[in-house]
Amino acid sequence: MKLKYILLGLGLLSMSSCNKLLDVKPYDFSSGDNYYENEGQVLRAVNGVYSRLQGLYTSDFWAMTEMISDNTNYQYDETDRGAQQREEIDEFLITSSNNYVNTTWVNLFGIIQQANVIISRIDQVPFADEKIKLQYLGEAKFIRAFSYFHLVRLFGELPLHLKEVANPSEAFTDGKKATVDEVYTAIIQDAKDAIASLPPDYDPANLGRATKGAAYTLLGDVYLTRKQYAEAVTNFTEVTKLGYSLMPDYASCFSPTSKNNDESVFEIQYDQSVEGENSNFIYMFGPRNAKMKLVGFSGNLGGSNIPTPSIYDAYEAGDNRRDKSIELFTDPSNSSFQESIAFGGKIPFIKKFYHSPYPEDGRSNENWPVYRYGHVLLLLAEAQNEAGSGDPYANLNLVRKRAGLKPLSGLSKDALREAIAKEQRVEVAFEDHRWYQLLRTGKAIEVMTAHGAAEKKRLSRLSAASYNIQSFKLLFPIPQREIQINGIEQNPGW
Repeated sequence: MKLKYILLGLGLLSMSSCNKLLDVKPYDFSSGDNYYENEGQVLRAVNGVYSRLQGLYTSDFWAMTEMISDNTNYQYDETDRGAQQREEIDEFLITSSNNYVNTTWVNLFGIIQQANVIISRIDQVPFADEKIKLQYLGEAKFIRAFSYFHLVRLFGELPLHLKEVANPSEAFTDGKKATVDEVYTAIIQDAKDAIASLPPDYDPANLGRATKGAAYTLLGDVYLTRKQYAEAVTNFTEVTKLGYSLMPDYASCFSPTSKNNDESVFEIQYDQSVEGENSNFIYMFGPRNAKMKLVGFSGNLGGSNIPTPSIYDAYEAGDNRRDKSIELFTDPSNSSFQESIAFGGKIPFIKKFYHSPYPEDGRSNENWPVYRYGHVLLLLAEAQNEAGSGDPYANLNLVRKRAGLKPLSGLSKDALREAIAKEQRVEVAFEDHRWYQLLRTGKAIEVMTAHGAAEKKRLSRLSAASYNIQSFKLLFPIPQREIQINGIEQNPGW
């Protein structure tokens, strides 16, 4: 998509001091030369970038980060095949014309463009307090780095824009892609800049903004992905010094009544009480035939991101996270979905994002947990084990203790690696991390080939071509529209 269409869709948001969360109300976006003249306009522009993150996480982004993995699939409905392109992501049957892949590309580059406008223009705006200017700049750089981190893991080499694209003629028109190393160099620099300028916390009126802890976590995640384990340990360790702690009850990490809690490092903000600010996760993820029973309205739910038997069985006996993460829906109407039934005629769904009652159809109130302290502890344990430094058991066992599990000790490095990986899978199940974990650890082909064989044995609807996982499919194709309009070279194999 040419940038002129992205520019038309960019929104700005304002923040209300009476709200105890980051309040993101949409305004028309303007990149005109006469717009960035005072602090208030910059603030609205920064809040607009957060708005774009809202849109990302209420789109089908989860299909490319979670449903593509062994954690979830979909509820097959032979009477409604409108979501077939989404289902093809689950089965590794997509093409470069897949609409959901294109939407993710457009959303992430739209976020980057809006961040670039702020970064390019903020120096021309007078600020009474230099710290506020640096904070806004740090927020924009954090979100730009965060967006490119998603893009580079999903697509590999891609266009790298670090300055505002002022008109469509500058948008990808040379078709040039930066190397993966070049993209990561830019991400690391942005994350370091964000660490230097972001505060460790905010007053109640500004909760939900990116913090120093979020930037340290992002940088640690990048280094872990790059297998720079010592650097990952350093950055994750910094997060442990910033006052985060595990919530006593795992379920409270996802409850609308405990947003931005002591465990929250970074979460996407939603507010059901504000028009256009609500989330909608149960409406996308709940069993199709469960709408009246679960949310009290007629019609169908999405039936997407349905937990697999693989993830359900991954929890150890006595792990209290399973029943707080997954619920099994029982209803006579389940018999109409024989290709989705498991667990004795019950259909599982993600309980993490189900908190009734729902006063309005289509609207829910959960935030999306991007980084939690429990996850940070497990990423730190992974980095420590790989680097051969520190005490990975201490961090691993803190998470296991809350889950009601016994501590681990005395394992070999390889056995500990597997234990940490298993712990990560169940701790952050359905939070859009599983596909990245499989890529990072080099397990994607092995795990997904085995998962595909199990799914084809279980589900007769799957064709022989399903789950034919080749190395080139570890990256998504560049959307065909971008190739045709902007001349971007397709990824190998596609």
